[in-house]
Order: sequence, then structure tokens, then C-alpha cells
Amino acid sequence: MGDDAAGLSEPALAETLTRLERRLARLEEYLDLPPLASADSSDADVPDAPASGAEAAEGEFEFRVGQNWLASVGVLVLTCGVGFALLLPWAAFPPLVPSVAGGVLAGILLLLARRWHTSFELVAGYFRGAGMALLYFSALRLFFFGTTHVLRIDSVLGCTLLFGLVLANVAVGLRRKSVWLLGIALVTGLVTVVAIGTPAVVLVGVAVMLGLAAHAAVQHDWPWLLPFAIPAGYFAHLLWLLNRPWSGRELQLVAKPEAGWFAVLGYVVINALGSFRRRDRTGEDPATVLAVLLNCGVGYGLFLLATMGAAPAWFAPGHLVAAAVFLALAVAFWRSESSRIATFFYAMTGYMALSVALVKLIAIPNLFIWLSVQSLLVVITALWFRSKLIVVGNFFIYVGIVVAYMTLATQESGVSIGFGIVALLTARILRWQQQRLELKTEMMRNAYLASAFVIFPYSLYHLVPRAYVTVAWVGVAVAYYLMNLVVRSPKYRWMGHLTLLLTALYVIVIGIFQLAPAYRIGSFLVLGTVLLAVSLIFTQVRARKRSGFLP
Repeated sequence: MGDDAAGLSEPALAETLTRLERRLARLEEYLDLPPLASADSSDADVPDAPASGAEAAEGEFEFRVGQNWLASVGVLVLTCGVGFALLLPWAAFPPLVPSVAGGVLAGILLLLARRWHTSFELVAGYFRGAGMALLYFSALRLFFFGTTHVLRIDSVLGCTLLFGLVLANVAVGLRRKSVWLLGIALVTGLVTVVAIGTPAVVLVGVAVMLGLAAHAAVQHDWPWLLPFAIPAGYFAHLLWLLNRPWSGRELQLVAKPEAGWFAVLGYVVINALGSFRRRDRTGEDPATVLAVLLNCGVGYGLFLLATMGAAPAWFAPGHLVAAAVFLALAVAFWRSESSRIATFFYAMTGYMALSVALVKLIAIPNLFIWLSVQSLLVVITALWFRSKLIVVGNFFIYVGIVVAYMTLATQESGVSIGFGIVALLTARILRWQQQRLELKTEMMRNAYLASAFVIFPYSLYHLVPRAYVTVAWVGVAVAYYLMNLVVRSPKYRWMGHLTLLLTALYVIVIGIFQLAPAYRIGSFLVLGTVLLAVSLIFTQVRARKRSGFLP
């Protein structure tokens, strides 16, 4: 290129450079590029370079703090300050003055929210929420907190005023499609029904508020509204259940009407529908999981507390009904979306309610027979739900039942034999339906077999006379060997081996000192004979396999 440039005449070179400058100027104009600063220009004339990514992120964060966080905290502080002021007695003023002052301030906030809804949209939203809360609290001041009350909470005018404000708040939240404004409306509604306190108002009002939350969560795709509304609704019912312990009222459980604790099951169903009818049912998001966990844990806990204060004759039937409700919800979630988490929590809560009913209906030790049968029933339903979580959870419940029996039973009556049989049956079911449960390991099956290995010697040690413990344990080992021949599983052979070794340890350590000479000799002879027979059989089997007579 240097040779070509050298070959051009001076006029031709100047013309070429001119054309090149024109093309560059057109490109700059098309791309809207700023002109380059001249070499001798000062630093003050150089335009600022565009901010880097880190600087831009820092500026955005500062803007968010300055606009969003400070505004929200400021409105919250202002609202709390006015609320605390309304709590004061204000004895020097007429009873109506604090409520009127609070209402005027609330009106100013609502007016500012209306005027600034386009220019200061975020601050206007905060003002609107604060105005709604203060207006309701100012109305509540008419019934509480002062030395003299303007209205009675059970009067027609008082109920109409409070419910009117609740409906207005709900309407604002739904019209604005604001989840946090609707949350304020739900809180005011729950406070109203608890403040009035009659059973019909509380039971129907809490159900309506929870139903509204469930509907809004589905309609507007607000999944996090349910984890907020569920504990709020249950807490409102709890305050009524504890006899609304304020203003000198005695703290006690409200036993009447019985519809109070049946209403709790209604709340459970309403809350479950909010998760059941959610838009995206391809998976279970954190909000759905939290809502299910709160609905099961807090809901059943509240139901248990309510039934503790009810008549004893209603306790067991009530928990049987609760078991049916929770298990029906588990079936519904499984059949509709093959849910894993919701099915597990609702099923396990239903089984817990069934266990509580059995505890009330059946006396010890027969209670433990039914609880062990229930454990087997849980495994069978887990097969249908294809739930590994239920299988694992049921094992820990099974272990808890066994430990409770060993702790509480004063005399062995043969119930523990049933525990061992349940463990063996459960292990066989898990092996039989291993693919349905998608169990990739033998861990749970081995756990149940280990339970049977411990339970049978324990049970026979307490059931048979000391002189025949050795013979009984040897019989258990022989039974394991026979099971191995039937089901062709080496696990039962190993259980037989270990039982014989446990028997030998018992004879050597305990039998020598505790058994009479005749029984001691008999125990040694029986155990030694069986050990030699088993050894000879396995030697013969091994020889046949090597010679090709056995597969």
C-alpha cells in the first residue's frame, strides 16, 4: 500500500483524503457519534465517559434506596406514630376527637394518593395503604382504647361502620390489583370479626376472609398471599378460641359451639383450594409448599387445641373426621397433579389425626396393635401415591411406636410380636413394589428387617421362660432360613446367621450364670446341634454348586 501511495501525485492524494473524510463524516452522522476532542483541548472540554456497569448498578441501587425504601419506611413510621397517638386516652378531649383527628389525617393521605397517582405513583401507593389503615384504626378507636367509648362494638351502627370500612378496603385492593393493599383489607376484616366476637361472626367471617384470599391468589396469580393469609386467619380464630383474652376477660378455651372446631376443617379445605386451583400446576413453587406446610401444621394444631376444650365424647369422632378430610385432600392433590410435597403433608397429617383418634378410643396395650396395623396401611397407601417421603416418614413413626410400647408397657403381652410381623410384611411389600416406589436403594427395606431382627428376640425374651429363650431364638433363626427358601432372598439367610450368633452370645454370657444345670446343658446341645447342621447344609450346597448340580 505504501508503494501505491507513493505513486500518487500530490493533487490525487489530496483528493483521495478528502473523499475519505467525507465518507467518515457520513458514517459519524449516521451513527450519531459525538465529535472527537482536539488534541490541545483542556480536560474541561472533554465530555464525560459513559458510566461503567458497576457504577450504573450502584446508581440504580442508590435510587432504589432513596425512592422506594425511604418512602416505605417513612410512611410506616408515620402510620405507627399516629396509631400510637390514637392509643392514648386523651382524657382532656371529648371521646370523638381522637377518631375525628385520625380520620382527617387518613383523608389527607388518601387525597394525596389520588392527586399523585401519576406523578409520584410509588409514594401515592404507600399513602393509599397508610390512609386505609389509619381510617380503619380511627374507627376502631370509637370502640376501644379510650376511657369512654363512643359506640358499642355489638351495636348495629358499630358493626355496620366496621364492616363498611372492610368492604371499602377490599374494593380498593381488588380495583387497584394490589396484593399488599388487599393484605391490609384482610387484616382489617379479621380484626373486625374478632373484635365483635360472636361465634357466628367469627366462624363465618374468618372463612370469608380466607376464601377471598384464596380466590385473589388464584385470580391474580399472587401465590405469596396464601402464606400470609393462612396464619393470619388461624390466629384470628385462636384469639376467639382463647376467649379473646383482653380487657379483663379470662384466658380459657371456648368449648361451645362444637361448630367452632369443625369450622377449622372448613378453613383447611378453603386454604387447600387456593393451592389446588393455582395457575401453574406443573410444579410446586416455594410459596405453594409454604402454604401447604402452614395449612397442615398450623391448621391441625389449631384443630387439636380446639378439640381439647370440647366434650370428651366429641374428641375421637372429630379426629376421625379430620383424618378423612386431610387424606381426601392428599388424594385430590395426587390425582390432579401427581403432587409430591402436598400429597405427603396432607397424607401424614391425616395419619396423625387417625393416630390421635386411636389413642383416645383404645387403651394400652391394645392401642399399639392398632397403631402397628395403621403403619402397614400407611405403606400400602404410599404405594398408590408413589411417595418415598411417606415411606421414610412412616418408618420413623413406626420406630416411635415401638419405643413408646417398650417404655410404657409394664408387662409383655405379645404385642411386640405383631411389631415384628408388621416389619417383615412391610419389607416384603417394599421389595414387591420396589419399581413402583422408585426406591433406588435397599435402605428402607433393610431398616424394617433390622427392626424385625431386634423385636423378635426382645419379645420372646419377655414372653417365654428363661429356660426356653435359647430354643425360642433358635426357632426364629430356623424360620428365617425357611423364609429364604420361599422368597429366595439372601437377607433372610443373614438374619438367620445373626440370630444364631446372638443366641450363642446369650448362652455364653447369660445362660451359664442364670440357667439351671439341666437347662444350661440342653441349651448348649440344641444350639450346637443347629449350628453344626446349618454349617453342614451350607457346605453341601456349596459343593453342589461347584460341581454343577445347582444353578
